[in-house]
Amino acid sequence: MNATSTDTPQAAPSLAPLVALLATDMEQVNARIIARMASDVPLVPELAGHLIAAGGKRLRPLLTLAGAGLAGGSPHAIGLATAVEFIHSATLLHDDVIDESKLRRGRDTANALWGNDASVLVGDFLFARAFELMVETGNLSVLGQLSRASAQITEGEIKQMTIAGVPDTPAEDYLDVIRNKTAILFAAAAASGAEVAKASRPIIEAAHAYGLQLGMAFQIMDDAMDYSLSSDDMGKNSGDDFLDQKITLPLIIAYGDGTDTERQFWQRTVGDGAFADGDFETACAILQRYDAIDRSVAKAVHYADAAETALARIADQNSANPALLDALSEAAKFAAHRQI
Repeated sequence: MNATSTDTPQAAPSLAPLVALLATDMEQVNARIIARMASDVPLVPELAGHLIAAGGKRLRPLLTLAGAGLAGGSPHAIGLATAVEFIHSATLLHDDVIDESKLRRGRDTANALWGNDASVLVGDFLFARAFELMVETGNLSVLGQLSRASAQITEGEIKQMTIAGVPDTPAEDYLDVIRNKTAILFAAAAASGAEVAKASRPIIEAAHAYGLQLGMAFQIMDDAMDYSLSSDDMGKNSGDDFLDQKITLPLIIAYGDGTDTERQFWQRTVGDGAFADGDFETACAILQRYDAIDRSVAKAVHYADAAETALARIADQNSANPALLDALSEAAKFAAHRQI
């Protein structure tokens, strides 16, 4: 056996292939974002631009463009991808107000700079712009799909509020929250892109399944990373979920397997909000004791594998771009294999 061939380390999975394939279209999306943020009220583009300029992976509009690319593309894909990014940005503005967050993507949040009222209203403006863009596609099915997704995102936010501070929350309730709050927009982005490009029904359904599973993997990984990465690595404060009394999968695993004393700790902190110095370090130690981070990552890998299975269904339709499928496959691997 050739040792060189087996010992050469493989490059870490990356979004780079997907970004490179869709770079030209994303330039048009970014230009459309700037154009459609325009308003006679200066605060609107200023505040919205602050959030959007912070960057991020732009994964949701990328999924919209990729979905359209699975069926040869569409002249409406740029506007639709812009609408998806506006929906996402609006939910971030509202989330940061609800969570009283002060940092996002390494920058001060809009609500920290301009206040809650302005953030909520500009979020509403972005929602309105998103629906204008959706109407411009002339496709009622796409409008319906993204409208339903927007409603489900709100339902996910509301359910997350109801389980906040409840450390004995079942894992099924947590998974339901992230399915609605995060994964459904991934799914609708990919499926609406395929639909606006007039893809076949099996491809649209497989694109939806791919996006849904990808979104689940991403959110579970994000939640696991909150207990393991520094603020600089995450672009937010390490331990924010813990201090915000959010119920995530690592905590649910540790609570379920923990001793009575450990459960009392979770109740005092995440349950009652009675935090003391050193509590976050104690929380991390308990999670490590029960291998809660690695077990959460394993769950993310499960969803990433399911995303790749959905891609195989698209390949079976013999109408997809092989390079695009390969890039989407690597994106699924990236979702569950980021630095932890």
